[in-house]
Amino acid sequence: MRFSGRSTALLPIIAAALFGPLIAWRRLGPLDFWWGMSASVAGLVILSAVVDKTQRSSLLQDWKEGLAQKIGLGVLSALVLYGVFWGGNAISRAVFPAAAKDIGAVYGFRQDASIIRIGLLIVFVIGPGEELFWRGFLQRRWQKRLGLQSGWLLAAGFYALVHIGSGNLMLVLSALVCGVYWGALYVRFRSAIMVAVSHTLWDLLIFIIFPLG
Repeated sequence: MRFSGRSTALLPIIAAALFGPLIAWRRLGPLDFWWGMSASVAGLVILSAVVDKTQRSSLLQDWKEGLAQKIGLGVLSALVLYGVFWGGNAISRAVFPAAAKDIGAVYGFRQDASIIRIGLLIVFVIGPGEELFWRGFLQRRWQKRLGLQSGWLLAAGFYALVHIGSGNLMLVLSALVCGVYWGALYVRFRSAIMVAVSHTLWDLLIFIIFPLG
């Protein structure tokens, strides 16, 4: 399939159609949230690779150049983002008592699977897959068409938008913060691998290692 601007517009719509109901109902057909999320992310990564033939070569080039440094920066950036959320969690609970309910609802997703399964799916599918799609494909293409800042902000905004189906303000705001943060890292370092490491480790910290709810 030849890459086109129409394809770039279509795939985020598909993402919204998959993630919106999944986040709202915590199911995708017979699949629970974590299996559904993994299947959706994997499907989007495959579709984006089919649509954009340059994605594979871009990722291979990313892998060959300064991999150790990118992993280190990914780990560091994940710790920084976790610190931001740790502080934000404390402030939001103190200033907006109702926020505790929304934060607790986010952690309700952990009830759908064992911690081991959640961890494995985050490491091998969800964390890296989301970044390959949202930053490695979507933001990269929008940046080429619209410019660095517009592509970055549009990708971050759409990343937050697909979480609206949850009806959870804290989740949507969290997604927006994450989208802006990882998007800025991608603008600065142009490395999907680095932001994939950051996203994956942050997910593990937030959901499994040091949960905030």
